[in-house]
Amino acid sequence: MGRDIPCNGGGTERMNRRILRAKIHRVLITDSRLDYDGSLGIAEELMNAADIVAGEEVLVANIATGARFVTYAITAPSGSGVILNGAAARLGEIGDTVIVMCFGTVPEEEARNVVPSVVLMEDDGVTIRH
Repeated sequence: MGRDIPCNGGGTERMNRRILRAKIHRVLITDSRLDYDGSLGIAEELMNAADIVAGEEVLVANIATGARFVTYAITAPSGSGVILNGAAARLGEIGDTVIVMCFGTVPEEEARNVVPSVVLMEDDGVTIRH
């Protein structure tokens, strides 16, 4: 069912696709620490709900500014929202809303069956997992 693609050195290899596997949608930046050693702090309950692990690469999109950046997740205390650390602190302000996304690589034949973990933040702070 998968598709073979030609390689420069001859022969073929299986094609893989990068697919969204987890997302926290519309979470607030609650703190910013420029002097911290890099990364993005994410409240523990949000990481668990979205199935994001400490050290995992994340793509962050700032809804207020349009800025996008890649960093890695670290576990922050429950109830803390999202904390911009290090250089990322220059890419958003406290109160900005962001989308945190993780992607995975899967064989092409599995790509259409991936169902991402999605956590939606509502105005009252309640999370909904899909």
